[in-house]
Amino acid sequence: MITGTVGDNGVPVVTLRLAGKTWSATVDTGFNGDLELPLALRTEFSARRAGRVTSLLAGGQRVEEDRYLLLFPFDGEVQAAEATFVPGEEILLGTHLLREHRLAINFVTRAVEIERAV
Repeated sequence: MITGTVGDNGVPVVTLRLAGKTWSATVDTGFNGDLELPLALRTEFSARRAGRVTSLLAGGQRVEEDRYLLLFPFDGEVQAAEATFVPGEEILLGTHLLREHRLAINFVTRAVEIERAV
């Protein structure tokens, strides 16, 4: 199980240990892909470019980005995933990555739990 908190801004966040570093990861329920990762992690996962993807963002904005395939350690297992890479330090976890998990966000207690359900 992965646990986290709901920040003062109302955003659910969990902490992941990747490539020898602790990273803050936003659970983005409006993102139906797998991952958006910092550019610095691309070589850590031996990501293979797999073409382009067009994403529709809030407000109708379209963004075209390179799409990569990689093996991603998540909740005690390594799973095949698709990711885009962006400058900065932010990780976004999308709903497709969570497809075999139960996500519980308790805004009252500010607790986040991601638990394997399958």
